[in-house]
Amino acid sequence: MAELEHPPRGDAARALIDQLRSTRLLVVHPPDPDGEALIRQLRRIGCQVRSAWPPPARLADGIDVVFLLIERAGSDALPWRTADGDPPLIAIVDYENPTLLRGLIDSGALAVLNKPIRATGVLSTLILARALHAYDRRMQVKIRKLEDHLRTRREVERATRLLMQLKGLSEPEAYELMRSQATRSRLSLGEVARHLLGASDVLGGLGLLPNATGKD
Repeated sequence: MAELEHPPRGDAARALIDQLRSTRLLVVHPPDPDGEALIRQLRRIGCQVRSAWPPPARLADGIDVVFLLIERAGSDALPWRTADGDPPLIAIVDYENPTLLRGLIDSGALAVLNKPIRATGVLSTLILARALHAYDRRMQVKIRKLEDHLRTRREVERATRLLMQLKGLSEPEAYELMRSQATRSRLSLGEVARHLLGASDVLGGLGLLPNATGKD
């Protein structure tokens, strides 16, 4: 079994630091001393910073990271959050109680800054959030590829059984027949399997293949 990929180290971490000058941030925080201190430090680091308060209904295009003061629990405090495609979120908290902690978990934040805001810790928090976000994206891509591979494998297995029923072939013979057809048609084996299963469903629906479904 392949080892689980780790978050970026070495050159990858260095690249994240080098990208800071092109990083576009949104600070969602009231215009008070803490909010101003955070904005000053982020600009000192070299980031491109915008600010907003109250939390916007939607994000402007091109935002790479969001710093957000967590005040309310639940997703209603984050109307622009979706399951996929969001920039990484760094939560800002000024106290801790069960309600706020539930809101923090619901927010999906990848890192936390505690108030009062100090210059120390802002850079490391930002780098950590971006690294974890990049790592999560890579893992999601790998998961989708694995799911596609498993789905294709099940379809090939079903199509193989269908050919065995229709033509009285052995399993190796049925598989080789599909593989040869894939080569001739310049299609993947999975595509041939899906075409075969689709045709089987149509013919079965017409009552022409009552006993050959290829289903588990």
